[in-house]
Formats: sequence, structure tokens, C-alpha cells
Amino acid sequence: MHNLFPLFIAMITAIVLLEMLATKLRVAYPILLVLAGLAVSFIPALPVVTIDPDVIFLIFLPPLLCEAAWSISYKEMKKWWRIIGSFAFLVVFFTALSVAVFANYYIPGFTLAMGFLLGGIVSPPDAVSTGAIMKFVKVPKSTSAILEGESLLNDASSLIIVRFALIAVGMGQFVWQKAAVSFIWMLVGGVGIGVLLGWFFIQAHKRLPTDAPSDIALTLIEPYFMYWIAEQFHSSGVLAVVAGSLLMSNQRLKFLNSTSRVRGLSVWESFVFILNGIVFFIIGLDLPEIVAGLRANGTSLREAIGYGLLVTAVLILARMISAYAAMIATLIFRPSVAPRARSLKQRFFMPLLLGWTGMRGVVSLAAALSIPLVMNGTVIPQRHLILFITFVVILSTLLVQGLTLPYLIRRVGLSDFFAEESEQVAKQQMKQGLKQHVYQFLKDKYEKEEHNREAMERILKHWEEKANAADDSWMNERTKVIFIELLDVQREYLEKLNSESEIDEDLIRLQLYQLDLEEERLRMI
Repeated sequence: MHNLFPLFIAMITAIVLLEMLATKLRVAYPILLVLAGLAVSFIPALPVVTIDPDVIFLIFLPPLLCEAAWSISYKEMKKWWRIIGSFAFLVVFFTALSVAVFANYYIPGFTLAMGFLLGGIVSPPDAVSTGAIMKFVKVPKSTSAILEGESLLNDASSLIIVRFALIAVGMGQFVWQKAAVSFIWMLVGGVGIGVLLGWFFIQAHKRLPTDAPSDIALTLIEPYFMYWIAEQFHSSGVLAVVAGSLLMSNQRLKFLNSTSRVRGLSVWESFVFILNGIVFFIIGLDLPEIVAGLRANGTSLREAIGYGLLVTAVLILARMISAYAAMIATLIFRPSVAPRARSLKQRFFMPLLLGWTGMRGVVSLAAALSIPLVMNGTVIPQRHLILFITFVVILSTLLVQGLTLPYLIRRVGLSDFFAEESEQVAKQQMKQGLKQHVYQFLKDKYEKEEHNREAMERILKHWEEKANAADDSWMNERTKVIFIELLDVQREYLEKLNSESEIDEDLIRLQLYQLDLEEERLRMI
């Protein structure tokens, strides 16, 4: 442990520096982290890094899924649930099937069950890589919502495929009736346990005398509880974390105060950034151990690289076919929910973008590492080859798709294609509605309050002119109570606006965050 501690500290430092470099170069930081880990792994004096798959699943996966669920637009998920559901389940299964058929025919020693095992491992795209790339390019809101929603659910569907494929490999047969019942329980049980625990944690935050530090500490451990308890009941821990976190995210204004929300956002951003960085760095560091196992089984490195590149090509082709099939099906059966476009050319390029956002990462690595050496007394064949192919898929998709995706988006001008409401117009509409709503509230409730006339004039002036007073002496306790009440009135208005209008939920969340900051400023006066 003491030997690895300096390496761990150096890794954190390198992650921070590489993220700065990636921002300057305008590339996704996971690409640089994987390459850096690969380069560092060739330093002979470094200790060998052995990754426990349980560490990846239990320590890294729950908070990463939780943060993604808290960040996603719930309204956009409901709007695009058909496409999100098809990509998260149908497309993942089709991709796994495509890889299984290819591996069964073209990779020596691979049965159909082994092919499904490999397909389930490499089928889910990585949300972190896609999100890092989206920082540098502007894409239609519908596209980003579909990608974010897909990333929340496809991990669960792929891990379910991996679990059933492992059973088939270990037992040599597959009982469909038993598998169907188990599959339904993993879905229903995972979602049910997640929702139940999410409700329980909301009540705990409401009823316990928590403050900001304890609220934040609880939010950090809650996804681990969701994941662990669901796994104890043999359901999907991934779906439990996603379902519970979505419920809590949608209720955040009701059980977290402004201090907890403001401070928690910063804590979670830093925490998740470090977790992501460590995982992608480790992907590169683990290559020497994978190659050593590959050579021990007598497979040449050249052949293994070739298999990995061919599997990558199958993945890209399967996702492209799925993206265009989803768009065609939507236009035929549900044209009213299809993204709006001004020409056939615009329709053509959106599936192309969805198809090209298939970078693999954390979940694929963890799933590959979770393959046991022996299962039910049977040695799992080709384990090291699956590990190596997974690494090649992660590296090649990050480099090829990750580096070319921004160019593709800019080259075809996708950000200008879709007839979505201007962000500036939406902001102006939201702020104008807020101003009118607050001013009317003041007039209705406090217009006849004579004993604090000076303070009321200041408040009205604040909302009419949006100007800050240089002297805060007029801000007595009564005035502060009114101001905080006005902030709550605005939050209620924004929640209603979110449910009844087409304004982007991210804009509304940004405005809510500004209200939280304003409340924190008032409490400091």
C-alpha cells in the first residue's frame, strides 16, 4: 500500500495537469488520460497495477451514475424516452448480437455465448467521453438529451447481458425461462429498490436536523447504499442508482436548502472529476498485465490487435445502422416527436452524429475485468483475449471517434440545423416572467404595509431596476425574511415554468442556482 501511495498522488496531479492541457488543446480529457496511463505503464520502475473489478463497480460506478442522473434534464428524458429507450436497450442488444455473431465466425475458440459475453462488455458507449467532447462543440439540445439519457440506462442493459452470458459460458447451456424471470426481476427490482431508497433518503434529509456538510456527506454515500442493497437482492444495482438518483434530483428543492445545493455542486464536480480521471488513467496502466496474460495463452499481439480493430468496426457499423433505423421508425410511427429540421439533409446528419458518439470507457473495462478465471469449476476460455480486445476498443474509439467528432459536428454545421428556440430568447422570456411574477406578488401582499415603507421601496426598486444598494443597513431581519420569501416565490414559479413550458431545463436550473447564490449572499449580510 505504501509503495502505491506515491503513484496515487502523482496520478492525481497528472490528471489535473492533463485536464488543463486537454482544455487548451480542445480535446476530450479521457483521451489524454488513457494515452498518459499507457505511456507511464512502460516505465520499468513502477509497481504493477492490478485492478479489482469489484473496486470499479462498487467504488467508482455508483457516484458516476448518480452525478449523471442529477445533471440530466428530466423533462428532456420524458420528451425523448422512446429514442432513449431504444438506444439503451434495443441498440445495446443488437450491438451485442452483432459482435457475438462476428466473434463466433471469425475469432478462433469463441462460441456464441463467449461472443455475447464480449458483445455485452463492449456495447455500452461511455457518457464521460461524450460529455467531455460536447464541452467544445454546440449540438442540438435533442441530440445531447438523447445521448445523456442513453448513457444512464445502457450500462444496466449491457451488464445484464454480461451476467447472462457468463452463466451460459459457465454452465454450457442457457435456460430461457429462468433467464426471462431473472431479467424481469433485475429491471423491476432494480427500479423499485432505487425509488424506495430514494424516497427514504429524501425523508431522512427532511426530518433529520442536517446542515450543509451532513447533507453533502449523505448524498455522497447514498448511491453506494442503493447499488449495494439492490445487488444483495440480485437485481440491477445500476438501475437502482439511476432510478433513485433521478427521483432525488427531481425533488432537490424540497429537501436540500440553498447552502447544501451550492456547496454540494462544487464538491460533486471535483469528486466525479477525480474518479473519472483515475479510471481512465488506470485503463492505460493496466495494459502490460493484459498483454502478459495474452502472451501466456499463446495469442500473438498482432492477431489480438486485428481482432480488436475488427470488433471496433462492427460496433461502429451496428450503432450507425441502429441510429438510422431509429430515425426512420420515428418518422414513420411517431413523426410528431421527431427532432425538427428544415431539410432532408438535416434529417440525414442527426443519426450520423448519434452513430458516431460511441466511445467506450469505464463500464466496458469493469465488465471485462469482472470475468472470473474459473466459474463452476470451468476455466473461462479466452479471458485475456477479451480483456485485450476491450482495451483496443476503448483506445481506438476514444482516438478515432473522440478526435473526429468535434470536426464532424463543425464540418456539417449540425448546431445550425435544427429549428430549436434560441437560448437567448428563452432566457429573456424566463427572466421577464420572473420579474412580472415577483412584482405582482409584492403588490398583492405588501402594498399596504406602511411601517416598513423604506425597505419596501428598496425591494421594489431592486426588482424594477435590478440594482444593488451600496448600503445594506436598510436590510433588517424583517426585510431579509421578505427577500428570502421572494426567492422561494421565484423557485415555485420556475418549477411551474419547467413543467408547463418548452424552455430548456438547463436554463431553468441555472436560474435556480443563481437564486441559491442570492440567498447565500442575503444570509451573510
